[in-house]
Amino acid sequence: MKFWALLAKVALAAVVLLAGLHRPAWTAEPPVFWDARERLAKPDLSTLQRLRFLTATDFPPFNYLDASGRLSGLHVDLARAICAELAIAEKCQIQALPWDELETALARGDGEAIIAGLAVTPQTRAKYAFSRPYLRLPARFIMAKDRVLTEPLARKLQGRRVGVVAGSAHEQLLRDAFAGVQVAAYDTPDALLADMKGAKIDAAFGDGMRFAAWLAAPDAADCCRFAGGPYLAPDYLGGGLAIAVMPANEDLAAAFDAALQQISAKGVFAELYLRYFPVGFY
Repeated sequence: MKFWALLAKVALAAVVLLAGLHRPAWTAEPPVFWDARERLAKPDLSTLQRLRFLTATDFPPFNYLDASGRLSGLHVDLARAICAELAIAEKCQIQALPWDELETALARGDGEAIIAGLAVTPQTRAKYAFSRPYLRLPARFIMAKDRVLTEPLARKLQGRRVGVVAGSAHEQLLRDAFAGVQVAAYDTPDALLADMKGAKIDAAFGDGMRFAAWLAAPDAADCCRFAGGPYLAPDYLGGGLAIAVMPANEDLAAAFDAALQQISAKGVFAELYLRYFPVGFY
């Protein structure tokens, strides 16, 4: 019993620490996760014959087909920015495939990298080398816009009904880090958001990126705002979005790291983020 109480306290402490990234609810620009003082070596890619990024078409706003059928999205523009930073734009290609064909295509050598939101997990780390994360996906609370609370939410939400998708990592995080709330578990995200809009719960807890898309959409009817956070909890939510390559291509992953660091330092990534996420999720 003492062990589980201690574990809950550790989880809460970790989440509150990460909530130090808190910014006003509608601030769009993402935090910078790269250390500008770190010197990342840029491997020699002069012998690279081709750099083909593999992506999908069904993950807007990261990768999708626009109204004219053109491959678009943050991942597409980020791949181009990486190629420009590495000065190999003439060698770069981007190919879209169905999601369930990406890993097979990479293993077959049809491309050199997957940039499509492939989760970084112990299982995928055993199969691929990854760049460092270029975007982390925080958990967020949303509340009715006239009832938004500020930190510390762990105390202020005590006894209040907070909705979350049942069986999700966000539910586990909510139960561990905000133990005093009344958890209302929903079968689907749509049901959760409908009750949030209808003021049937005091708050909703879930994926900040998906909440941002909903807040910006007509369906939300300007009902709600972010409250507190953001909460980055890798043990629950994963390490973020990264680029996958085959294990033999670790030098390519290192080159991506060097490029991503410079893209961040020059403000290019923030510009892309603002383009595709006008309502930021940090």
